[in-house]
Amino acid sequence: MKYFFLTEGWTVGRVWASDGLWTEIAWRRQPDIQRLNVCLVEANEKLWLYRVEDTIMTVEVKPAAASSNGTKQAIGQVVLKRLITAEQVIDRLGTAEAMCQLKSIQSVVQ
Repeated sequence: MKYFFLTEGWTVGRVWASDGLWTEIAWRRQPDIQRLNVCLVEANEKLWLYRVEDTIMTVEVKPAAASSNGTKQAIGQVVLKRLITAEQVIDRLGTAEAMCQLKSIQSVVQ
């Protein structure tokens, strides 16, 4: 598996595999991209951790729809070409000032 952090309010756009742009027709499925329940907070910005399958090489990310106040985003889209490993995620979490919060301890205990 590979990973990347994505700012809250941003979404995944196009995806590339080793043979080019991902198409559901060719692969007969959507790419496996999952947002995990882990985030970092840096300068009041939430960075959510995403997990992707090894086949994925590059991910395009972009801001979600314009905010309700009508302001435009300064950045239109970004292409992530260097997805990180699990070890790199742990290193990043280890160097961050992190806080853990469990929403429902009952579901963890049972």
